[in-house]
Amino acid sequence: MEELAMLVSHVEQLIEHGDRAELADYLNELNISDVEELIDELPEHGPLFLEILSIKRAVNVFRILDFPTQERIFKKLPNFKIRELLNELPPDDRTSFFSELSGDVVKRLIILLTPEERKEALSLLGYPEDSVGRLMTPDYITVKEHWTMPRVLDHIRRYGSASETIDVLYVIDSEGKLIDDIRIKDVLVAEEDTIVADLIDNRLISLHAYDPAEEAVTIFRMNNRVALPVVDDKDIMLGIITIDDILWVANEEYTEDMQRIGGTEALDEPYLDVSIFHLVKKRAGWLIVLFLGQLLTAVVLGYYESKFVPVLILLMPVIMSSGGNSGSQASTLIIQAMAMGEVTLRDWWMVMKRELLSGLLLGVILGALGFMRIGMEEAFRQSYGDIWYLIAIAISLSLVAVVLWGSVIGSMLPFILRRLGADPASSSAPFVSTIVDVTGLIIYFTFATLVLKDVLF
Repeated sequence: MEELAMLVSHVEQLIEHGDRAELADYLNELNISDVEELIDELPEHGPLFLEILSIKRAVNVFRILDFPTQERIFKKLPNFKIRELLNELPPDDRTSFFSELSGDVVKRLIILLTPEERKEALSLLGYPEDSVGRLMTPDYITVKEHWTMPRVLDHIRRYGSASETIDVLYVIDSEGKLIDDIRIKDVLVAEEDTIVADLIDNRLISLHAYDPAEEAVTIFRMNNRVALPVVDDKDIMLGIITIDDILWVANEEYTEDMQRIGGTEALDEPYLDVSIFHLVKKRAGWLIVLFLGQLLTAVVLGYYESKFVPVLILLMPVIMSSGGNSGSQASTLIIQAMAMGEVTLRDWWMVMKRELLSGLLLGVILGALGFMRIGMEEAFRQSYGDIWYLIAIAISLSLVAVVLWGSVIGSMLPFILRRLGADPASSSAPFVSTIVDVTGLIIYFTFATLVLKDVLF
C-alpha cells in the first residue's frame, strides 16, 4: 500500500507539472498491473494514461481493465487513439469488448477498423453470446505434415509475432482440416530431418465454435492446456482459445454463481459501480419469490392450528433450521461439483444414493442430539412432564426425516434445473431453505400428530 501511495503521489506531481513526455516515459516503464492500479486510484486521469502510453502498452493495459472502466475511458479518448486501439486489440479481446456495448455503438466502432480487422470482428460477433466462438482468436500458427523442422522454425520466425501464442502449433491438411497439434518444445529438440508427421501423437483435443464457454473452462482444467483449437462441424480450424481468456470466463462464472447461490440475480458489473436502483432490481425478484414461498408456511401453520401446543411451537425453529441447513449444504456442494465438472446429469442417481445415506446419517446425529437435549432439560427443569420421552421421540424422528428430505431436495434441485436448461446456481441456498421450511413443517406436525395424538390432541 505504501508503495502504491508513493507511485500515485509521483504521477500526480508529473500531471501537475504538465510534463506529458516525462509522464509517458514513466508510465511506459511500469508494469501494466501498476498502470491499472493507477487508473483505479486516479480514474479521472485514466484516458490521459491510455492516450500517452505506447500503443502496445495501451492495448495490454486496456485488456485487463473491467468493462465499466474500459467504457468510461473510451468515451474520453480522442478519435485517433480509439481507432488505433481498436485495430491493435487482439480479436478475442475486441470481441469481448464489443459484446458488452449496445448495437448502435458497435456499428460506429466497426467503421473505424481496417477492412481486414472489420471482417474478423463481424465473423466473431456472429457467434452466439457466451459461446466458444466469441472467445477465439484467428491469430495462430499452422503447419503441414510433410514439413521438416527447419521449415517449421522458419515459418515461426516469419509469422510468430502475429500469433497469440507459439507454444502450440496446429497441423492441418490442404483443405484446412485440423489433424493434430504439436508443442513447440518438441520441435526445438527434434532432429533436423524430422518431419511434422513424426511428432503427431493423435491425442488431439479441440473445441467446437458453438460449444458453451463454460464447457471450455472444464476442458482446459481437465487437460492442463495453455491453448486449444476451435473447429467447425467439418473439423475445419477456425481459431484458438488461450488460457488467459478462459481465466476471465471462469472468474465471471464463479462470480455469477456465487451471487445466485446467495439468492440474487448476477450483477453485470462490479458492486460499487452498480446503481442503487439496479441493485434493488436485481435483488427484489428473488426476495419476492422467497417471500411468496414463505407465505406457504402460514398456510401450513393454519392447517395445523388446532393441534398447536406451546411445546411444539417452541421446538418448531429447530426443525425448520436443521432441514434448511442440510438442504443448503447439499445444494452448494452439488452446484460446485457441477461447475468443476465433477458430476454431470447422468450421475444423478449416484448422487441421490449418496445423499440418501449421508442425509440419513446426519439426521440420526441431529435426532440423537435432539433427544438428549430434551432429556437433559427434563432432568434439570422438568419442562415436559411425564410425556417428555414421547416429545423427544417426535422431535428425533422429525429431525431425521427433515434433514434427509433437505439433503435430497438440495442435491436434486440443481440436476432438475440443469435438465430444464436453467443455471443450477439458481437453486440457491435461500430458495432451497424456503422449500424445505414449508415441507419440513408438514413433516414435523405429521410426526408430532402420530406420536402425541393420544396425549396432546
